[in-house]
Amino acid sequence: MTKPQMILGMHLGNGYGSQTSAWRSLNVDPANYASFDAQVRYAQAAERGKIAFLFLPDFPGLQADVDHEAPQITLDPMMTLAAIARATERIGLVATGSTTFNEPFNIARQFKALDVMSHGRAGWNAVTTSDPNAAANFGQGIAPRPQRYQRAHETIQIAQALWGSWQQDAWIKDQKTGRFAHPDKIQPINMQGEYVASRGPLPIPPSEQGQPVIFSAGGGANGLDLAGRYANGVIGATFTIADARKQRQAYRDAAARAGRNPDEIKFFAGVMPAIGKTKRAALDRRVQLGELTAASRVPYLGSMLNLQLDPDQLDQPLTPAQLAVAAPSPFDPRSPRALEVAREGWTIRDILAHGVIDYHPTPVGDASATADHMQEWFEAGACDGFWVSIDVNEDGIDTFVDEVVPILQDRGIYHHDYDGATLRDHLGAPAQYGLDPRLTDPTP
Repeated sequence: MTKPQMILGMHLGNGYGSQTSAWRSLNVDPANYASFDAQVRYAQAAERGKIAFLFLPDFPGLQADVDHEAPQITLDPMMTLAAIARATERIGLVATGSTTFNEPFNIARQFKALDVMSHGRAGWNAVTTSDPNAAANFGQGIAPRPQRYQRAHETIQIAQALWGSWQQDAWIKDQKTGRFAHPDKIQPINMQGEYVASRGPLPIPPSEQGQPVIFSAGGGANGLDLAGRYANGVIGATFTIADARKQRQAYRDAAARAGRNPDEIKFFAGVMPAIGKTKRAALDRRVQLGELTAASRVPYLGSMLNLQLDPDQLDQPLTPAQLAVAAPSPFDPRSPRALEVAREGWTIRDILAHGVIDYHPTPVGDASATADHMQEWFEAGACDGFWVSIDVNEDGIDTFVDEVVPILQDRGIYHHDYDGATLRDHLGAPAQYGLDPRLTDPTP
């Protein structure tokens, strides 16, 4: 009996990498922020590693101290994935699209067009938006959470209905008889919700996977319900195996409550590897990337450890007196790991280089350190796979593909080639066209 196989996604952001100083890294073209060619190159490297999908977060606004940092998003995720679609063959293409500031017809049209263009590789990470700065870009305020999620349910349902409004056998394209399509199989949907509506139909035929796959990245009870009803992939944020298990099970339970098979929803834990020939080399790479930010992060590290830390101590370890009173903050789930690293005797600069303030766990060392972390989590039932966030894309994706992937393959927990051609194939997601008929109560 073959071992279960982990599924991997690759985070693509601003053309540099997940570290805010990646744009200054050696051999990185500082103009890559606006380079679609660079994004295509990174996507091709990920596809060489048989990565199941690319994941492009999005935020409809500016979130960066542009004095020293590059914004962490692409110029436009759909345009980026359109460019990538024409230069790749198998890798899935998942983009974030806000249900708060998009109309369902626009969402349905863009993602299904990408799905057809890519021959069935598109996915939509359907999220609500709660940032007032983003709302201001649309001349709006932020609605209360229940309203935002009600709109999200309506938007997803209408988009899926629009995707199915051109029936799968509607397109005749018979040149001899002159019949292009069955008009009775391309019909309006006439859906009206409390917040959004659409008449339809959407004049786009099905792709090789039928329609795009839904992803989710929201939390809380509302996010669980949304994912449980519609998602086949969940982009997670968790720092321990125990918490990841709990989150994964919560999403599986939500799918079961919606009348779906829990195996249809895959939970992806984040990982931000720091890879070098040795652990010291990996730390030095991160130290260089954190050159401009390390001092400013010292006070926050102190708050994580319930200490008053001074940037003047940056190149010194915590003193015995500090370690004696240090305690992890109950308000930051990264704090226990930060204290564990501090107790190993590293300098504060090296503690920060361990990624203790990063958004996901950071295994540090040679390729086997990352592979060990991923195997431990996967075999513990903490996730179905990972979305991998590389520090510097220019060389880091190739390093992951060339050094980590072969270890996972040798251990029998990662495939040697794609098992199919579509994103649904990669995720083991069932066929779906239009609304899911199992959702007997589609309105929450």
